[in-house]
Amino acid sequence: MHARLMQRTAAVVLALLLAACASSPPQPAARLGLKLAPAALGQSISVQQHLKVERDGRTDDLDVALQVEPEAVDVVGLAFGQRVLTLHYDGKDLTSWRHVMLPSQVRAEDVLEDMQLTLWPVDAVAAALPAGWRVEQQGRQRTLYLADEPIMRIAYSGDPRWSGTVVLENLRYHYKLTIQFAPTE
Repeated sequence: MHARLMQRTAAVVLALLLAACASSPPQPAARLGLKLAPAALGQSISVQQHLKVERDGRTDDLDVALQVEPEAVDVVGLAFGQRVLTLHYDGKDLTSWRHVMLPSQVRAEDVLEDMQLTLWPVDAVAAALPAGWRVEQQGRQRTLYLADEPIMRIAYSGDPRWSGTVVLENLRYHYKLTIQFAPTE
C-alpha cells in the first residue's frame, strides 16, 4: 500500500511539474517545433540537474540526468527516486516514455524544445527559428521573441551554459524554471 501511494504521489508531482512546462492550448504560431541536431550543441555533455518549477504560487521539483552526444540526446527524469520520464532524440526521431499517470499535454517535443532553447548556442537556435521568431543574447541573458513580444527569458550564472544555475522565465505560459546543475568532478 505504501509503495503504491508513493508511486501515485511521484506521478502527481511530476505531472504538476511538467504541466507547468507544457504548453497551454495552442495559439497561432505559439510553438516553434524546434528540433536541432544533437551535434549542433558543439560538444558532448553529461550532467545531473535539479529542476524547480514555480507556477501559481506552487513549487515542484524533479531530478534529471541529461546526456548529449553528437548523435543523440538522452534525458531521464526521476521523482522520489523513481523513473518517470525518458526521452531519446537522434536528430531525426524523438522517442519518449512517461509514467502512465502523466497528463497527455506533457509532450516530449516541448521538453526537447525548452532544453535546446536553453542549452544550444544562440547562433544554432537563431538559424532554426521559423519566420516571426528571433532570439537575442547579451552576456548571460537570452531572450526569445515572437514578433516584438518577449516570450521567454533565460539567465545563466555560469559559463558554459550547463553549469551553475539557469533561470528560465516563460512569459507566455507564466512559469519559472530554475535548473541547478550538479558540480562536475
